[in-house]
Amino acid sequence: MRFIARYAKELRDNFEVITVYEDEIQKELISKQKPTIKTLAKKYPSAIWFERKIHDDFGIIVEDAFDKRPLVHQERFPKGIYPLRKDFDKKELEESDYLPYKYEEISGDGVFQVAVGPIHAGIIEPGHFQFSQAGEDMLHLEVRHFYKNRGIEKMLEGKTLKDAKAIIERISGNESIAYQLCYRDIYLQATKQELPLGLQKRDALLLELERIIHHLTDLGFIPNDAGFGAALAYCSRLAEDTRRKMKEITGHRFGFGAINFQNNFIDSASLGEWLKELQQSIDYFEDWIVDIPSLWDRFDTTGTLSFQKAQKYSTVGVVARASGVSQDRRLNKFYLEHGFVMASEVNGDVGARFKLRLQELKNSITLIYNFLEDDNSALELKEVEDGEYQSFVESSIGELFMAIDIKNGLIDRFFVRDPSFMNWQALHLMMRSDIIADFPLINKSCDLSYAGNDL
Repeated sequence: MRFIARYAKELRDNFEVITVYEDEIQKELISKQKPTIKTLAKKYPSAIWFERKIHDDFGIIVEDAFDKRPLVHQERFPKGIYPLRKDFDKKELEESDYLPYKYEEISGDGVFQVAVGPIHAGIIEPGHFQFSQAGEDMLHLEVRHFYKNRGIEKMLEGKTLKDAKAIIERISGNESIAYQLCYRDIYLQATKQELPLGLQKRDALLLELERIIHHLTDLGFIPNDAGFGAALAYCSRLAEDTRRKMKEITGHRFGFGAINFQNNFIDSASLGEWLKELQQSIDYFEDWIVDIPSLWDRFDTTGTLSFQKAQKYSTVGVVARASGVSQDRRLNKFYLEHGFVMASEVNGDVGARFKLRLQELKNSITLIYNFLEDDNSALELKEVEDGEYQSFVESSIGELFMAIDIKNGLIDRFFVRDPSFMNWQALHLMMRSDIIADFPLINKSCDLSYAGNDL
């Protein structure tokens, strides 16, 4: 049974811990007087971040966990403060005494530690990578994030779904359309409405356009981190053209406000001509890049994640599919009828993740062709009904899960699990047979979100 997420909420007299699997959702009531739960991390290793976050958010103790360090709370976070409890209403916090974070390290003769981040020389967001090294060989990596926790879960409490949209769609820029689609599906559930087929096609078209932008960016940066900057220049031009196409269709380069239950006009002829040119550019790029042996010397067998480990760590998206795990939320009747073919590789290395992105990029172009339709559908939304709602969308990074509880017409609990929250936890498994110079290449081949991870 595939593990998806674990989170908590506060009820009047108890806490409730919700565990989401592929085929079922389990709920456990626990006492506020003695809030303890059992760990799932012995069976599902990726549950450990969820459980550490549950403790930071609510003060719930995970009794038999192998890792009880803070996750979201940094070194000076005050003790006894649990921000997602209902009685927490502070606008500012007083720093406590500095408590050093104990990193996982391998020790021994000739072994030393290399700290990278959280501030980087590039333009990436803050994240820390702690390496145990024997010369150039990477023995162990610990990923530590949550330097830019924005308090989004707390921020959305007490808001209407309509008021929450502008925040939700900006959680992670690479996945704005995907976040909006998760939000859309919850809105439809809460109003007991169905989306007209024309609107389904338009929204799916925008999701594939977002996927193209993300994959083009990655297809440029992966060779760049192997020393081939020409690929980055080429793909950056294509990605920029696609961003401009997104703005032409939605009014914004990142598609903010694009999912609005209105089928706004799309110039099918213009978009079709642009897709034809993009397809030609991608075909040229593939022929060019495949014929550079020195690149594939760096790609192949580097950063390998086995099928068994990909499954054990509940990975999703490109990371999972490149290791042979058949998992994609688009594997349904609607997408299959419009030409979806699930991409798959088995080697689980940088080369597999690169080739899989090429496959998905070309399939996204096919899907957009098939989603094109002159349609002026619109949906007038009804009143939202109280309840507990969940939704899934296959973002450009992987499976996105969102849960929203509505009480008295307002958000009582908001939870989202970005695909990166799963895949960051598997990154260290890809390092053990490689040297530290390969780390940027391996990291970029997964291209995970910091913002989506650090709510």
